[in-house]
Amino acid sequence: MDDKLSRREVLQRSAGLGALVVLGTAAACHKAPAALACTDTTGLSASDLQVRTSLGYEDTSTQPGKHCSVCQQFVPAAPNACGTCKVVKGPINPDGYCKSFVAKPA
Repeated sequence: MDDKLSRREVLQRSAGLGALVVLGTAAACHKAPAALACTDTTGLSASDLQVRTSLGYEDTSTQPGKHCSVCQQFVPAAPNACGTCKVVKGPINPDGYCKSFVAKPA
């Protein structure tokens, strides 16, 4: 049996290997977007912080189906940005939750 590779086989294998290297590099360089954090309350007054705390605002909802983006009080901002709320002052995460949640009408 002849163990030599033809030029065609070498080129085909090289092209296949090159494609794998390119795809592997592209997959390794793809980063998941950072989670949105809307917890900076440095500009809020003590009373606004009190309301935020008493309403139990959470940056990530633990209530199934209840999150700020589907609440009547939520005012959205640009995509992937913190919004605001008509009740709770400060930055509001669309995936957040508080006790003043009221679902938007269907």
